[in-house]
Amino acid sequence: MAYGYADKILHIYLSEGEMEIERPGDAFYRKYVGGSALGLYYLLRHTPPHADPLGPENTLIFALSGLTGAPVSGQSRMTAVAKSPLTNAVGDSQCGGFFPAELKWAGFDALVFHGRAEEPVYLWIKDGQAELRSAEGLWGKPTGEVQAVLREELGDPKLKTLQCGPAGERGVRFASVMADVNRAMGRTGMGAVMGSKGLKAIAVRGTQKPQLADKETLVNLARLGAKRYPTSGIYGTGELGTARVVEYQDMTGGLPTRNWSSGTFEGHMALDGSTMAETILQERDTCYGCVVRCKRVVKVENERWEVDPLYGGPEYETAAAMGSYCGIDDLEAVSRANQLCNMYGMDTISCGATIAWAMDCFQEGILTEADTNGLELRFGNAEAMVEMVEKIAHREGFGDLLAEGSARAAKKVGEDAEDLLAAVKNQEYPAHMPHVKRSLALIYAVNPFGADHESSEHDPTYEGYPEQMAKLGLTDPQPSDVLNEEKVRFALVTQYLHSFHDSINVCNFVFGPSWQLYDVDHLREAVRAVIGWDLSVEDLLEIGERRLNMQRVFNAREGMGREADTLPKKMRKALEGGKTDGVALSPQALERAKDMYYDMAGWDVYSGIPTRGKLASLGLDWAADMLG
Repeated sequence: MAYGYADKILHIYLSEGEMEIERPGDAFYRKYVGGSALGLYYLLRHTPPHADPLGPENTLIFALSGLTGAPVSGQSRMTAVAKSPLTNAVGDSQCGGFFPAELKWAGFDALVFHGRAEEPVYLWIKDGQAELRSAEGLWGKPTGEVQAVLREELGDPKLKTLQCGPAGERGVRFASVMADVNRAMGRTGMGAVMGSKGLKAIAVRGTQKPQLADKETLVNLARLGAKRYPTSGIYGTGELGTARVVEYQDMTGGLPTRNWSSGTFEGHMALDGSTMAETILQERDTCYGCVVRCKRVVKVENERWEVDPLYGGPEYETAAAMGSYCGIDDLEAVSRANQLCNMYGMDTISCGATIAWAMDCFQEGILTEADTNGLELRFGNAEAMVEMVEKIAHREGFGDLLAEGSARAAKKVGEDAEDLLAAVKNQEYPAHMPHVKRSLALIYAVNPFGADHESSEHDPTYEGYPEQMAKLGLTDPQPSDVLNEEKVRFALVTQYLHSFHDSINVCNFVFGPSWQLYDVDHLREAVRAVIGWDLSVEDLLEIGERRLNMQRVFNAREGMGREADTLPKKMRKALEGGKTDGVALSPQALERAKDMYYDMAGWDVYSGIPTRGKLASLGLDWAADMLG
């Protein structure tokens, strides 16, 4: 068995209240590695086609990798996989913090949840021992309170928690899974799946760190990261958080504003990371073993808002979704909304974007105060935005409709409301605009779990970091505003790389080509030092390709192919103001790019589904059999 792994997969059968440990062995880990790819293996094997994502047949997997818990920056991450209640397609979401490392030290590489508990339960794991306990007293409580109760009940103030939150209990379709109270597995509604299973929380304590293949090399790599950090591309993010890019995004015309009607926001500096650092920032938090310390911790205490540092602080995506998306330039209000999402367990991107869509409908007269329970849901109304976050979490009044996500809500409101959507496969857009980063138009459309900004490198990387791109075989830099054949190849190859990142479970900021703390060769070195595998760049990309093909197989079983790989009608409408004034996306250009993408990927161009030959070349014959 390779170093780094526990060789233990814990299966929890919630309906029966039973558990068993599987030891899959070295060959399994070499093929599926961990994280997303490992989770997909169990999802495809155990979840039947067309299962209700909120029913007992859906399988929920939390998976680590061999690198998790090793003493080096960027490794304490974990992936959740299940069928998504938001998209009805494959669900996939990652988080960082301390929980992933703690679970590895507790002796498991993954947790696979089957069935549904008759009464609410939580799972308690300590150094290889696991038991299910009643969570009836925890049901309905916010995440911070649940963590405090579990630490007191189990007599360990250092244990780490993973929770669905009250929003997940109530089936909010974009409910997140919260780690350490303030790290979110936000995308695709994994918290709703957790809540549907009657699984309130997982508490973990571990003291058994896996053996390393080459400790000296890993120590030297960790020291190199610390030495490089002050001059690396990630330094500014460590100092000012991800919200440091608000000003840059606005300057390029790429800051989504008023539900994607514009790429520039007059109040953008109120949301920027520099403003946060000068006003409400209390400290910089980090994930286990990471030198970057990019996590924000903020505090607000006045007559309008109260924000508890326990719940961290807003990232760029939150600053945009709760801020510029909604025409709001109140950082304290955005921070309050962020706290509510972390308290109740909701994705800040989908939540803010859904509210922004509703504000757009209100502005256009499609919705009225009669629909919104008297709430004046206009752009710029910070109080209404914060109140609506509360109502969504509790499925109260108009919030019950918005808890379905913008796409489902729009279908109930009407065709005019659907024209205002900014979502793919029912998942709301993150805050990076394909109008200025043209390959994202393609990636947003074809990504199996909906629009996502962490599934590939962004366009400026190709021109900005040519040496790093050359290591991936990308040697013909293209400007950001084109979507030609070479840009499609860039999108696919970097999608494979990010797909590997989500399987080996490393941070894109630390190991991403555009951030420059570590590059792809350092990642290979980390894999050798921790696990003992000597992987080439081509090996990494093949593992990422395997994971991507498994995701497409899952969607194909659900009846989703090329026809689902579309962009919303709103993207064809020209933006107003700033550097991208008049810019719109061409549906014809997207269709041409999809043809090239499917062909490069080895998929059927007409259906967008992987061919049997492609799946066989990746050792996925068993998955090909699922397609008939």
